[in-house]
This record gives sequence, C-alpha cells and structure tokens, in this order.
Amino acid sequence: MAEGDAGSDQRQNEEIEAMAAIYGEEWCVIDDCAKIFCIRISDDIDDPKWTLCLQVMLPNEYPGTAPPIYQLNAPWLKGQERADLSNSLEEIYIQNIGESILYLWVEKIRDVLIQKSQMTEPGPDVKKKTEEEDVECEDDLILACQPETPAKALDFDISENRTEIEELPPIDHGIPITDRRSTFQAHLAPVVCPKQVKMVLAKLYENKKIASATHNIYAYRIYCEDKQTFLQDCEDDGETAAGGRLLHLMEILNVRNVMVVVSRWYGGILLGPDRFKHINNCARNILVERNYTNSPVPFS
Repeated sequence: MAEGDAGSDQRQNEEIEAMAAIYGEEWCVIDDCAKIFCIRISDDIDDPKWTLCLQVMLPNEYPGTAPPIYQLNAPWLKGQERADLSNSLEEIYIQNIGESILYLWVEKIRDVLIQKSQMTEPGPDVKKKTEEEDVECEDDLILACQPETPAKALDFDISENRTEIEELPPIDHGIPITDRRSTFQAHLAPVVCPKQVKMVLAKLYENKKIASATHNIYAYRIYCEDKQTFLQDCEDDGETAAGGRLLHLMEILNVRNVMVVVSRWYGGILLGPDRFKHINNCARNILVERNYTNSPVPFS
C-alpha cells in the first residue's frame, strides 16, 4: 500500500468511527471491506415525517482527491428535488476538497428534510424565510472551512493573551463505560486559553484514581475570534492514535472552547479496536450532555 493510500485509509477509519459514535443506530455498515455504509436520516428522530437513506461507498482516494460515491434512497425524492439535493452535496464536496465530508452531507440532508416538514403548504413568507436560512447555512459552512491551526499548546506563549480569564474552569465527569474489566470515563472543561488546559490537567491529576489511570487521553479546541482559526491539540498518553481520533471527533462535531480528557483503566484483557469506540462514545456522550454539540454545528 502506498503511503498516500495508508494515510487515506487511516482518515477513513477515523471518520467511520466518529460517524458511528455520533449517529449510533442510524449508522449502518453494509460492507466493511468495500467501505459501503448507509445512514438513515429523518427530520425528527422521535416523530419522523420525512426520511431518506444515504448510501455511501468510500473509494481509496477519499478524502484526498475523490468524493464518496453516493446514492439517495427515498420513494418521494424525484425530479428537480433530487437534482437540487445532489447539487448541494456536490457543492459541499467542492468547497471542502481533501476534507472528511460525510457529517456535512448528513446534516445538510437533515436540514433539507426539516425545511420540507415546515413547508407542507408553502407560502411566500415561508419561502422567504427558507432562503434566509439557506444563506445562514452557507455562512456556517464558510466559518467551518476556515483553516485550523494545530499548535503545541502546552508550549504556547500566552504572554500576549493576558486579558484572557486564567481561572480554573469547572470540570464535569461523565458516566463510566466498562467492557471486559477496562473502564473508560470522560472529563470535560470549558477552556479559552492554553494555560487553562494545563490547569485542568493539573487539577485532574490531583485525584489519585485519575492519576493512576493507564491512559489519560485528551484533546481540546479553542476558537480564536480575531484570526477566525482554531488552536487545537491532543495527547495519546501511551494509547497510540487515540488523541488524534478524539480530536477528529471534536472537529466533526465542530465544538469549540472545550477540552475532553478520557481516562482508561486497563483491566488486563486486550479490547482491540473496541477501545477507540469506547473512548469516542465517552467523549461524545459528555459533549452532548453539556450541550456543546448545539453550538454552532454546520447545517444542524
């Protein structure tokens, strides 16, 4: 396998894990080897009026130089409506070439379904409102596509940011997940500067149980308003690639000004790839519980 293909394969696997963690039962594996997946999308999970199934196949060149191959399945989706939705997905790909786009596609489709449910008997006022909402969505996409700047935050010089709050932020602890004697628990704190990242880590390590964890994996994203970029970083703490996967989940959820630490206490039985699933699920659960996924997520 060429080096580029290996990189694409890793990025695909990270995206697949993140999508499974975000969408749960809505996400379905059709053929793992051929990278074919299906996701059931509806306007309202509890009371769906409009539902569509998006089937995707990820070619070896995705996300680097080729888009996913997709199929839209819904008995009501025909003609111009199908063409408009396909054009929207292809436009998202063009605006994000080289990036992972499945999340953006799913949420764009959901946005279309929500608008459709609100336009049962469309009038001029409803139509006008929908156009305004479309413009807002485009602005969100532009914001989401701004270049993100990974930085080694613990070595970051904060002397020019002395106006920032440097108090210890509140730390929340998630519900532990246990599998085959290994336990995973997420911890979350709002952060607006790298010094707070250090402070949160120091505070967590004061807890003897957390300090004794086999791994304390973390990632954070801080939005810099003046530069419209993200300051972000992650740490594996001995669990190879776990920090990068955690950060990738946070990127897909488009959370900002937050750090997540996932502690793992190893129980003596190897879990294989399941450990990454548990790390991501822990992180996703606490981000949802603390309402970080409600602000601003493209197309939601």
